[in-house]
Amino acid sequence: MALWNGRPGWLSKLGLILLIAWLIVLIISVFHVMKSNPSLDNRLTNEKDNARKLSDIMKNFEILKKQNDALANFLTRDNSKIFNSAGNLNDKQKIVIDAMKNVGNNENGPSLEYEELRRKVKNNVKEMWYYFNAELDKVKKYADDFPLDKREKDIDDAIKNTWEHKKSLMNDLDKLMDADGHGEWREKESRELSDLVQRRFYHLQNPSDCNTAKKLTCSLNKGCGFGCQIHHLTYCFLVAYGTERTLILKSKGWRYHKDGWESVFKPLSDTCQSAGGSSHSNWPGDATKQVVSLPFVDNVYPKPIYQPPSIPADLAPRIQKIHGHPIVWWVGQVLKFLMRPQDNIKNVIDYSRDKLGFEKPIVGVHVRRTDKVGTEAAFHDIDEYMVKVDQYFNQLEVEPTVRRVFIASDDPKVILTARKRYTRYEIIGDPTVAETASVSKRYSDSSLHGIIVDINLLSMSDHLVCTFSSQVCRVAYELMQTYHIDAYDKFTSLDDSYYYGGQNANPYVAILDHVPRRVSEIELRIGDKIEVHGNHWDGYSKGRNMRSGVTGLFPSFKVKNPVAVADFPKYPQVPLVSDEK
Repeated sequence: MALWNGRPGWLSKLGLILLIAWLIVLIISVFHVMKSNPSLDNRLTNEKDNARKLSDIMKNFEILKKQNDALANFLTRDNSKIFNSAGNLNDKQKIVIDAMKNVGNNENGPSLEYEELRRKVKNNVKEMWYYFNAELDKVKKYADDFPLDKREKDIDDAIKNTWEHKKSLMNDLDKLMDADGHGEWREKESRELSDLVQRRFYHLQNPSDCNTAKKLTCSLNKGCGFGCQIHHLTYCFLVAYGTERTLILKSKGWRYHKDGWESVFKPLSDTCQSAGGSSHSNWPGDATKQVVSLPFVDNVYPKPIYQPPSIPADLAPRIQKIHGHPIVWWVGQVLKFLMRPQDNIKNVIDYSRDKLGFEKPIVGVHVRRTDKVGTEAAFHDIDEYMVKVDQYFNQLEVEPTVRRVFIASDDPKVILTARKRYTRYEIIGDPTVAETASVSKRYSDSSLHGIIVDINLLSMSDHLVCTFSSQVCRVAYELMQTYHIDAYDKFTSLDDSYYYGGQNANPYVAILDHVPRRVSEIELRIGDKIEVHGNHWDGYSKGRNMRSGVTGLFPSFKVKNPVAVADFPKYPQVPLVSDEK
C-alpha cells in the first residue's frame, strides 16, 4: 500500500497531532513563564522557578525531537504496508522523511566539538606518521642484527605500508567532511564571516569626518624585510581596530618604494589619510587624545591585548567552528584588506601567472637563501623540499596529469637546480625575479613587484612547502586562508611551527599525561602549561613545562594550543549581515 495518496494517512495525522500538541504545550509554558513581572521581593524565587520551568520545556522539546526521529525510522522500516508496489519509497515519501530527519540539525552547522575532533584526529594521524617514519629511519641507519640488504628492504616496505595507511586515513577524513552534510553551511558561513570582518574594517577606516575622527598613526619603515614590514603593519592595524581608531599609515620614503604604500597597494582609507588632529599622544594615550602614535612592536609598552594571538571574543566561536587555526584566519583577513593591489600591480600578478603557466593542481615552494641562512635559519637543500612535494602528490587519490611546482626564492640557482634534478615535475618560477631578491637589488621596483607576485602565487597554491622561520612564507600561508574555507593544514614547514613575531604569550596546555621514556623527555600532567619552542616534525615537540621548569621533548599530540580571545569592539554600526544580500 502506498504511504501517500494525496491525503494524509493515519500515520501522518498522528505525527501532525503530536507536533501540534507539543507546540501548544511549548507556547503555553513560555507564556506562563514570561507573563508576570515579579516584585523585587519575590524575584529571586520566581527566577529559580522560571529557570526550572524553562529547563522542563527544553527537555520536552528534546522528547519531541526524539519522537520525530522515531517516526522517521518507523517510516523507513522494511514494511510492506508503508512501501509502494515496487518496494521503494516514492519521491514524496523521501522528501517527508528527509525533512523529519533534518529537523534542527543543519540550521547552525556542525557542533564546535565535532569540528575540533575531526581536526584533532587528522593532526594525530600526521603526528603518528612523523613518529613512525623517524623511528624506522633510525633503525634503518643503525640496526646491525640482520644483513644490510634485507634490513633496508624490510624497513623500506614498512615505511611504504605505513604511508599507505596514513594516505587512506587522511583521504577518509576528507570524505567524512564532504559527507557530513554541512559543506554548503561551511561555504556560506565562511563567506558571510569574511564579509562581516571586511565591512567592519572598511567602516573603521572610512569615518564620516576625518577632522574629528580618532586616529592611530604608524610608520611603515621598520628596519627589516618585506614580510617583516607586512606583519608590522598588521600589528598596527589590529591595535587600531581594537582601539576603534582609524589607522593612518606613514609610508612616504618607504625603503621599498619612496612614494610609499599606495604605489603598489590601495590606500587604507578613501576618506581619511591625514594624521592631523586637535590633540596628540604617544601610546597608549587615552580617550581624550584624538591622535595616538604607536611605536614598533619591539618597543611598545604596555603591550596591546589586541595583537596576535588574540582574536575578537564576539567572533571567536564562529571562527573556531570554521577554521583549525583561528589566529591564522584572523591575520589572513587583515592581509586581505591591507594588501589589495593597485590595478597596475594586479595586472602584473595576472600577467606573471599566465606567463609562468600557473595552473592547478600545484604545490608552492618557498626557498629562503642569501642573508638569512646561518643567522635566522638553517640551510635546507632543494631535495628536502621536494621530498615533501612528493608526499603531497603521492597522497592524492587521483594522480594528476602533470605534477606542477611553483618555486619562489631569493637565489635563482634553486630554480635551475630543481629543473635539472626533478625532470618528472614541471618546475615553474622566474630566475630573473629571484635575482632581484638578492641583497644588492632588493629595494628596487622590480624586486618589490617580484616579491608581491611570489607571495600571491604561493598563497594560491594547493599546498605550501617552506620554512616558517621566513616571514614571507608565513605571509603567504596567512593569505592562503582567504582562498579556502579552512586551509590550516595546507602546508609543510621544514623548521618552525607557525608563530607571529612579537606575539603575546599564549602557552600550550597538556591534554594528556606523559611519563618520560627517555632522558631527553619531560613529564606532562593534564593542565600543565607548556612554553613550546618548536615542533620537530617527528612526533615530538620541544618545550618548557612551566609547572616543573624542565625543558625537553614530549609527544606533540599530548598538548593543545588554546585559542586566545580579547574583548575587541563589536562595531554595532555594522550589520551582521550585509544589506546587499
